[in-house]
Amino acid sequence: MKAMILAAGRGERLRPHTDITPKPLIQVGRHRLIEYHLLNLARAGIEDIVINISWLADQIRDTLGDGSNYSLNITYSDEGDEALETAGGIINALPYLDDEAFIVINGDIWCDYDLSSLVNRQMEHEAHLVLVNNPEHNTEGDFALEHGLIKNSGDEQLTYSGIGLYTHEFFAETDPGKKALAPILRKKSELNKISGEYYNGQWIDIGTIERLAQLRSYLS
Repeated sequence: MKAMILAAGRGERLRPHTDITPKPLIQVGRHRLIEYHLLNLARAGIEDIVINISWLADQIRDTLGDGSNYSLNITYSDEGDEALETAGGIINALPYLDDEAFIVINGDIWCDYDLSSLVNRQMEHEAHLVLVNNPEHNTEGDFALEHGLIKNSGDEQLTYSGIGLYTHEFFAETDPGKKALAPILRKKSELNKISGEYYNGQWIDIGTIERLAQLRSYLS
């Protein structure tokens, strides 16, 4: 199985940090933010990683190299000067990903979820999402989870963690180009094409200066 880390974004809300450093390379505790993902993927037995890049792309390439320092093989999907957003970035990278299911992780989250559970998962749907408790910045949540399926509405809304397992089939009807993932997720959930699970561990979305400080405090 292969995995993809989404790392092409500008990180506007983390400026001025991201004016000179791409968000995935921000130091948080002992490691750079993206390195936590690389180490977790390696522990899960995944060796081949695709990273999409755009903003300050050369810094990411120069820092992570070919992945050998992490016992990984890293391939870069370069989107040029303008990032293709989440779905667009994944679709652009599909030629680097196997025909089987692959893991996708948002580069700007920190989570202690055990990725090996996704490696061993038998896919019965087009995608599988990991949901977490709603943080203060997303109190209304994103999706509900009913009988193992992702729903757009329900009694208890949860937040998409930014960790998911996807098949090529999930993106088959979506044309390449700049586009977000959320609308596709909502369309597929209406068709009962997405399974899900709830995770009650540690998870932080590093989207702002304040949440970056929160993670640094937690890891210290």
